[in-house]
Amino acid sequence: MTQTKRLDTSRRNFVIGSATAVSTFFIGRSRALAEEAATTLQFATVAPAGTPWSVHVDRLRNRVKEQTGGRYKVKVYLGGALGDEQTTASRCRKGGIAGWAGTTGALAGIIPELAALELPYLFPDLATADKIIDQHVRTDIEAMLERAGFKLLFFSENGHRSIGTNFGFVKKPADLKGKKIRVQPGDLGNWMLASMGASPQGIPVTEVMPALQTGLVDGFDNTPLFTFAASWYQSITHFTLTEHSYQPGLAVMSMEVWKTLPADVQALLVGDIQAESEFGRKGVRKLAPDLIANFGAAGIAVAELTAEERAAFKKASQSTHKKFTDKFGSTFYKAITKHL
Repeated sequence: MTQTKRLDTSRRNFVIGSATAVSTFFIGRSRALAEEAATTLQFATVAPAGTPWSVHVDRLRNRVKEQTGGRYKVKVYLGGALGDEQTTASRCRKGGIAGWAGTTGALAGIIPELAALELPYLFPDLATADKIIDQHVRTDIEAMLERAGFKLLFFSENGHRSIGTNFGFVKKPADLKGKKIRVQPGDLGNWMLASMGASPQGIPVTEVMPALQTGLVDGFDNTPLFTFAASWYQSITHFTLTEHSYQPGLAVMSMEVWKTLPADVQALLVGDIQAESEFGRKGVRKLAPDLIANFGAAGIAVAELTAEERAAFKKASQSTHKKFTDKFGSTFYKAITKHL
């Protein structure tokens, strides 16, 4: 294991990032008509302001303003203002919220098979993940979403999940023995961290900070991106780049709301899925080096696993794959893995 050097503590302008946004393009109308018949589409996300995703939102919101004169408006509620990921996803599915953006793991409560994308050490690298998601299983994902009541707008990502703690580095699975680690609620998070030796605690995003501050948990698994975006870094002393799970993000729209829109507006809402997905991922990945450097600036020790240490975590967590397919089926899993 190699430990990166701590940076000058004067670097306090931390870079933050997270996952969520909405794609919207509309036909231009006169300003007067727009003011008379303005339609506001509400979108929910737990991603905070000042992130790559909020930049994405602003870009798309500007397009709406320019092309509709205000006839259609997008109002995005950031930082979990409308509730946690699972609650808002459910509301979106029922049409109570027009759109939702978050992680594939958060949608697993509604579409369990979708969590196959986040199985431990599934993708060897980001290029492979992009290719498989965009070229090989996108239609499968769209079909699953539509059956569940969602329309896919585009993909992005949260990144690779690693482990932040208040007790030291996690160099081997044994270092997690008996440690209470916050995981994203759901079977996958529980299975994955338990296989590594931890005592997983499924806690919603909006409740994690109090859990860390009161000692209810000893750490968490999430990406550097979200660690800074949600300010969780304030309650840890160490961050180990286990990178045990790649977590895609996506923006969707309620199918119930979608069906009320005219065909031309639907086409503009979807836009160019590939171009939007590439834009979102690029914004997140551009921050990666700065995010790692920010741990040192925040006084947090950060370490990267050696090849041998990584192999030990991969071996320990492979049982999760079988548990997943035994419970949720192997069709989507095989659609992914046949291209690895």
